[in-house]
Amino acid sequence: MPERESASPQHDPDARLGDLFENLPDPTPQIPTVDNTPPPPGSRRAAREAATNGATLPADDSSGESQGGPSAEDTATRAFPITGGAAGADAAPTGAATDPDAAREASAGAGTTGEAASSSTASRGDGVSDPAVAAASTAVPGARLEDLFHAPPEDDAGSRPPKKKRRKGCLVALIIVLAVLGGIAAGGVWALNTFGDKISDALGWGEPADWEAGQATGEVLVTIKEGDTGAPVSTALHEAGVTRTDEVFYDYLVKENVAVTFYPGIYRLQEKMTAAAALEAIQDPDNKLEHSASIGEGATIESSLPGMAESLGMPIEDLQAAVDADPASYGVNAPSLEGWLFPAVYTFDPDVTATQVIQRMVDRTNESLNAAGVPAEDAERILTIASIIQREGRTADFAKVSRVIQNRLDIDMKLQMDSTAQYGYGSLHEGVVSSSAEALEDPNDWNTYVHTGLPVTPIASPSDAAIKAAMNPEDGPWLYFVTINLATGETQFSETYEEHLQGVAKWEQWCQENPDGGCSAG
Repeated sequence: MPERESASPQHDPDARLGDLFENLPDPTPQIPTVDNTPPPPGSRRAAREAATNGATLPADDSSGESQGGPSAEDTATRAFPITGGAAGADAAPTGAATDPDAAREASAGAGTTGEAASSSTASRGDGVSDPAVAAASTAVPGARLEDLFHAPPEDDAGSRPPKKKRRKGCLVALIIVLAVLGGIAAGGVWALNTFGDKISDALGWGEPADWEAGQATGEVLVTIKEGDTGAPVSTALHEAGVTRTDEVFYDYLVKENVAVTFYPGIYRLQEKMTAAAALEAIQDPDNKLEHSASIGEGATIESSLPGMAESLGMPIEDLQAAVDADPASYGVNAPSLEGWLFPAVYTFDPDVTATQVIQRMVDRTNESLNAAGVPAEDAERILTIASIIQREGRTADFAKVSRVIQNRLDIDMKLQMDSTAQYGYGSLHEGVVSSSAEALEDPNDWNTYVHTGLPVTPIASPSDAAIKAAMNPEDGPWLYFVTINLATGETQFSETYEEHLQGVAKWEQWCQENPDGGCSAG
């Protein structure tokens, strides 16, 4: 018989099963060892111990587990606070104790509220009550695995702060943040609206004030008048399209400390020139048109002749004799040529005569009258109305001023236009709006404060726009108008005298606030 079989115990059929277990040696108690070393902060072990809220494993396993039972590490793993009712915990598989995801699924499936977890013991998957699990479940009722790592802080009494207070605090903080951001945004908008141009210029964001070199093109004529200095020449260049901004030429003179004398005349320049190039062109004698002349819009013969004589290189006496000649010799049916010298820039041959110069200007006026559809027999009347419009209003208001004149003429109401009184008195070019008492009371034939109807002749040279407005007044009931802001030209039109007096009060207030604004001769 083999040695293996002889060594095997023989089965005694008479032996009792109980005797078999009675003869077994006493089991050696298995005391699990516990590592009392403090866990490193933030470790999983620290989290598990914190979750048990002080629960520790027993030093002596009173249940008499053998080495085949769960180890201390397994017991600690099962000590995770798993929410579940009694039924749900008993039905969970053994693996659910060590698998957090499985534990959560088992708890959710049981549909518990955490009441059963407050039991003194927790069921392990092997049917043995685990005191550690029970302690953990009792310590954190209804807790989940995520709560171990995301649990909110507790106060001194061990309770969590109410959610409503936290939400209210977040809402207050959000309101404060939005208020601060709104204030910053509002301040930024105000700063941009108020100082946008200066900020842009300082940071180089705005459009450049000067054109770039090499952009000059075309040809324009610029008139420099007697006595013009850097500022008015700078404005004239900009209005003619030479420079990009109104101030750039003058700023260039100041920056470069250029001392220059401007001679009256007409100069041939180009559009989109730099300030430096424009100055160089003005100082070039070849660009000055020696045989040229100009009449300004709203100018009179008396104010225009000196400049014409200088720019043409012609004796002023010759020009004066030409305008004093019989108007019929120029095809004009009028007492004088006032208003018949059209405002424009003219160039002539070197051998031109004074009479030819005047005839050229009269012909240009007839072209404008024909273009506006003015009948030949009505030319003097339309030019007279247009000359008042030119002196009294700004271009945008020409048609309204024309209506006021026509409405007054229709009811035989005196026009009472200061420009007519000033012309008749010889003070039209004092550069003021209001008239002196002497001018208003002088009984000359042009004073519409004294006489009803139109003055005997035009009082200035009207432009195309003024002539068209005289032929086509805007519809309206206005009988009065007054310029309430001389800087902008803002004008108030009124139907009644009471409304007009309110406008006069506004004008007087503006004059008080702007004593040098040209309201009076001083």
